Amino acid sequence: MIFSGKMELSRFNIISEIKDSDHCFIINSLYGSADIIDKDTCNALLTGKASGEELSAKGYLVDPENEKAAFRTAYLRFIDERDNDEIQLFFVPGYSCNFNCSYCYQGKYERMAGGLTREITDAFFRHTDIEFAGRRRYITIFGGEPLLNGGHHRENIRYIIECAAERNIQIAIVTNGYHISEYMDLMKKSTIREIQVTLDGPREVHDKRRTLKNGEGTFDRIAEGVELLLKNDIPVNLRMVADRDNIDSLPALAQFAIDRKWTSCGHFSTQIGRNYELHDCQVETTGRLFSRIEMYSELYRLIKKYPHILEFHRPAFAVSRALYESGELPPPLFDACPGTKTEWAFDYRGNIYACTATVGKKGEELGVFFPEREMYKDKIEEWEERDILSIKECSECNLGLICGGGCASVARNRTGCNGSPDCRPVKELLELGIAAYFPEDS
Repeated sequence: MIFSGKMELSRFNIISEIKDSDHCFIINSLYGSADIIDKDTCNALLTGKASGEELSAKGYLVDPENEKAAFRTAYLRFIDERDNDEIQLFFVPGYSCNFNCSYCYQGKYERMAGGLTREITDAFFRHTDIEFAGRRRYITIFGGEPLLNGGHHRENIRYIIECAAERNIQIAIVTNGYHISEYMDLMKKSTIREIQVTLDGPREVHDKRRTLKNGEGTFDRIAEGVELLLKNDIPVNLRMVADRDNIDSLPALAQFAIDRKWTSCGHFSTQIGRNYELHDCQVETTGRLFSRIEMYSELYRLIKKYPHILEFHRPAFAVSRALYESGELPPPLFDACPGTKTEWAFDYRGNIYACTATVGKKGEELGVFFPEREMYKDKIEEWEERDILSIKECSECNLGLICGGGCASVARNRTGCNGSPDCRPVKELLELGIAAYFPEDS
């Protein structure tokens, strides 16, 4: 180990006050250290007057040359682990949908005559067998809405599941949940990793946002589908898409799930997704969309008032939840965007994309797998080379090892360039999260 004799505060220290508290926190993701400290210690750290063996032992006070070596080692470990990680392959059998959701981002996607055929499905599996030979992978059936009613749609899903089973590949499905009962016989015969469905609040709220094309509500059918999945031990990932119109209904949705005993099932999980502008949808004129920190501030407010929400959903608050649940920080995150690394997306038109945010969007194609196979190497490299070392702003930021540079698609939509950052408010999220999960009176 190199030792220059010069000790400095680590450039990866994150130091701030805890929300609604007289204490502060210090976190260092490179060394996996986290502590709650008093304000005197906090001030000493911020002014560079702190010293001591404990600070050195935890990586808060470092020799700069040693820190550079630790950073390089952590980066190489991250790349090695990612290169051996499981790959998620999204497959879109069609962009049609039976819903008329108020915030759909695929509404203007170009529809192509014809539809999915066995020939196209076979080409998808041939391509992925070649490109990802020897890699662990699973397939997520995506849309549009993949579980539409009708014999042709059902046969397409049955054949995808059959081809995956021949290869011992697990299946996940992202569905609006309306036709779950019609597909239960296929799911029972399959190795289902999870079914993701969306409820945007209790009935009166959800049915204003996620209706059928004819305007009819969908809450009851979806809730029945969730019950059916859980009864058959099929994992459910329940998603809520949040904005100012429905965030205050979260306590009621949480109580609904608790009363139905969904939260006591070992195979029930939840996520809360922020409703935000993607591509050309959701042009913000009403003020209903949240920034990331605005949404998490609302979640913090609601949890303080309605603590039962935590039985339904535990927000990440950056790495706060992970620290609370495991007692450890996750490893340094050098790249938050899985596109072309551990995630790819494919559609029934034979096109290849980086991720679900780009799949189906004209101009975002990274190749084709049907009728011939061709990969657009220059475009793919723009995605593959993106991490916090390639983005100037990220390489100089002390939050980079938690933020990971954010979403490449969001950054690209904003600036036209993959190599720009999608900054996450890490420090502010930690201020909220540590207050939520580590209250002073606990």
